Amino acid sequence: MNTSEAAPPPSWARRLVAELVGTAGLVTVVVGSGIAAQRLSPGDVGLQLLQNSLATTLGLSVLIVVLGPVSGAHLNPVVSLAEWAAGRRAGAGLGLRGAGGYVAAQIAGGVAGAVLANLMFEVPTELATTARAGSGLLLAEVVATAGLVLVIFSLTRSGRGAWVAPAVGAYIGAAYWFTSSTSFANPAVTVGRMFTDTFAGIAPASVLPFVLAQLLGGAVGVLAARFFFPAAVAVPTERLPEPAVVSRSD
Repeated sequence: MNTSEAAPPPSWARRLVAELVGTAGLVTVVVGSGIAAQRLSPGDVGLQLLQNSLATTLGLSVLIVVLGPVSGAHLNPVVSLAEWAAGRRAGAGLGLRGAGGYVAAQIAGGVAGAVLANLMFEVPTELATTARAGSGLLLAEVVATAGLVLVIFSLTRSGRGAWVAPAVGAYIGAAYWFTSSTSFANPAVTVGRMFTDTFAGIAPASVLPFVLAQLLGGAVGVLAARFFFPAAVAVPTERLPEPAVVSRSD
């Protein structure tokens, strides 16, 4: 007979650090592999994109597997806001302050990840000059983010959460190629990529339109998940404690 007690949930501080470190790791993978691809395959943009997308697919999947048990491995403000919106009905998941804390940690991590990649490859940390503008690119971000949220919530709402890591990694890897924007699909990643004038960079003027398109895509994804899976599979979950009331003991 198993008499062991369930482990207490991770502290609020540990969850925030996991989101910060995880998002930093994701942006480091995206930016670092982009720089490496430029150096390894100069003049061949298609091969550079293949190398960049493959590294991102694998890196993102690993980060979700490693940090999922700590914070849920959102690594994306759209995902955190979507969980908050979904949790309002069910009384589970992140509260408003919790979602705000996640978003702040993710954005900080995104910037830190870009700086770390720049340092490793000895390139200056400076604002990107690559403009990414146009209705086609913004539509692509709506589509990419809606698909990402649909993948995550369709799996979690149908009791197949174990598939999230490989499915999300595979989706983002594919979306690099079937969207004209190469699927940023993440406001924190978008902000982070503003601080590297390399293969993965995005000019500051392009950031806000991308983020707005991503937020719209997130809303579309949530609605689509509710349409296809109107009744979520019951799982033992509770609303995560808010920062002000969480015990600081580990």
